[in-house]
Amino acid sequence: MTNNSEKDIVIEVQNLYKVFGKNRKKALRLCKEGEDKKDILATTGSTVGVDNVSFEIEKGEIFVIMGLSGSGKSTILRCLNQLYTSTEGNIIVNGTEITGLEHKDLRKFRQENMSMVFQQFALLPHRSVLENTCFGLEVQGISKEERLQKGKEVLESVGLNGWENEYPVQLSGGMKQRVGLARALSSKPDIMLMDEAFSALDPLIREDMQDLLLELLADSDKTVVFITHDLNEALKLGDHIAFLKDGELIQVGTPDEIIGSPANDYVAKFVRGVDLTKILTVSDVMKKTHAHVNIKNGPSAALHAMKEHGISSIFVVDKAMNLKGIITADEASKAKSQGIPTLGDLELTQSPVVNPDLPINDCLGLIAESNLPLAVINQKNKLLGIVVRGSVIAALDNQKEGEINA
Repeated sequence: MTNNSEKDIVIEVQNLYKVFGKNRKKALRLCKEGEDKKDILATTGSTVGVDNVSFEIEKGEIFVIMGLSGSGKSTILRCLNQLYTSTEGNIIVNGTEITGLEHKDLRKFRQENMSMVFQQFALLPHRSVLENTCFGLEVQGISKEERLQKGKEVLESVGLNGWENEYPVQLSGGMKQRVGLARALSSKPDIMLMDEAFSALDPLIREDMQDLLLELLADSDKTVVFITHDLNEALKLGDHIAFLKDGELIQVGTPDEIIGSPANDYVAKFVRGVDLTKILTVSDVMKKTHAHVNIKNGPSAALHAMKEHGISSIFVVDKAMNLKGIITADEASKAKSQGIPTLGDLELTQSPVVNPDLPINDCLGLIAESNLPLAVINQKNKLLGIVVRGSVIAALDNQKEGEINA
């Protein structure tokens, strides 16, 4: 592992084991000796839930833990806040070793450092939306006036303004999870633990919640540990992804590392089912272009550049490469015949524009509908490159070929 001094590590898990059952010591010993977990269960009646897992989580990242049912992902999450007492190993959160904390100190630590969002919402049915949102603040002893004010603010941030006085029974599944998210955010925790938080939702609502989470965290340094069994969700949300199988850590990597270099067949099987249009971004398929013309030049210069590059339209930029528009060969020829001196004297066509971080899936409609190339620009409107149909198709084909070779 990288030295902690080089990173801002919020959570460090060292050689974590979790064994369930009465004969935990014997089961742990057999596990360390390399015995098969099924044999350990048969011999001791104890189940090895987590087997010697170590990883680090940096401040401000979404760290996704994924695997099939029974892989140990939810067990690890509950060890992180010691809802499950770890059998052996160290868990260091914000510099504090939490596995040895007394109950009172542990409860205080949870209240001040962590919040949790559950799959099944876990809302109190007899409390209103606002009261559910403020529940953590109430436990912390925050005054009623202050917690209600904070509750209203966070409900507005998750799109539930006006629903404060409704009750859980009156809400859809997506709305209930928004309340769960609001409750987790209301106490302003450094760390959010999310256990299959969106798994019970319909696909469209699930994607909306993923987008909402990313939006809420965009300007935040909160650290999120997110549990899922859905690789598309993991790749969309995760800065790093940890794969588990039978309680063992198989691989930790960025989304690109997981897709490009799966550690073994187990990870590769997950990757083969990925919807690449949701994973690849514009930056993965865009082409840098030298085919542009300065707005101070005339239509003859535009026509010459188009001929040189073998294209029928060209982007118009200023000296700083800020995109001003696009001009086609027909438009340039007409302007030339009219004696128009510079492209700046024309009302230029505005081509579709996208940013480099946009998933390909979100711009397929633009690619299909537009006869012009898509301009890729940054937040300052600087031209970075172009996206054309051929580059998208080629990128998807290359990814599929990589999966087959894997």
